[in-house]
Amino acid sequence: MMALKKEDLIAIAEAKKQTHVTCRPTVPALEEILFQPFHLLDHGFVRVVDYMGDDNAIVQAARVSYGTGTTRLRDDRGLLRYLMRHRHTTPFEMCEIKFHMKLPIFVARQMIRHRTANVNEYSGRYSVLDKEFYIPMPEHLGVQSKSNRQGRGEALPQDQAEEVLRMLKHDAEQCYAHYQKFLGESEEVATDTNHFPLSRELARMNLTLNYYTEWYWKVDLHNLLHFLLLRMDPHAQYEIRVYAELMGSLVEKWVPFVWEAFCDYRRFSADFSRQEMEVLRMMLQGKKPDLKTMGLSQREQDEFFRKIHGSE
Repeated sequence: MMALKKEDLIAIAEAKKQTHVTCRPTVPALEEILFQPFHLLDHGFVRVVDYMGDDNAIVQAARVSYGTGTTRLRDDRGLLRYLMRHRHTTPFEMCEIKFHMKLPIFVARQMIRHRTANVNEYSGRYSVLDKEFYIPMPEHLGVQSKSNRQGRGEALPQDQAEEVLRMLKHDAEQCYAHYQKFLGESEEVATDTNHFPLSRELARMNLTLNYYTEWYWKVDLHNLLHFLLLRMDPHAQYEIRVYAELMGSLVEKWVPFVWEAFCDYRRFSADFSRQEMEVLRMMLQGKKPDLKTMGLSQREQDEFFRKIHGSE
């Protein structure tokens, strides 16, 4: 099944034919893929529908704050790296981007927890929801992790995975059949006297969390980078991570200097606590510090060694 409806594809084709004369800065790499849907999972997609600002917009905002003298001290790339390195966040709020997404409801619920975007979601009160639901690939069906209460561990055995997938599909199919019956739109309605023509706002309530929803999601660059920092992490849930990774690749096209600084100073960097800094000083002096005596729990010790050795 296509992630985009026929009428959506027609609207995108018409939008791409239009050109607009503007004095505002544009980003050629982003203009090339504007409106284009990037597909992921089984029915999902992400596409950029609008944006404001570029690398230079952040530089301009910063120089209003710091004074024009900074133009003689740093080039644009250097200033962006300085801002990122020292957590000067407000200049990054000057840029915004708007995404159109189709995503499973349980992924949408995770995204909305960030509370930093402007969101307008497809209305199940106004329109009939499509019969599109997420079914994971067998290799993504994991058991509950023993070390992380929020995550999954090793994959289920093949026979169990097949049974889980069968049950997921059966439940989603049955829920949608009941949804149609509640709406009075089932194929059986003509001969079935037990249908219930409920309002759309009530009929939708039995649909499962793996059904797809759509929304427009507009966010400033500072809050988007914070979202990506958390959701691109290897420990993030797979289903939201694939959305974050795709969005990250679009941000890289949009503001490449910012993305470089973000990767260097945030995404692939590490923070150290006061105790960890003292441990590092002692190690650099050739000493062998007792981490437990210095107040680090076993979990903190494990995390510390993962930071310095780069292992998971």
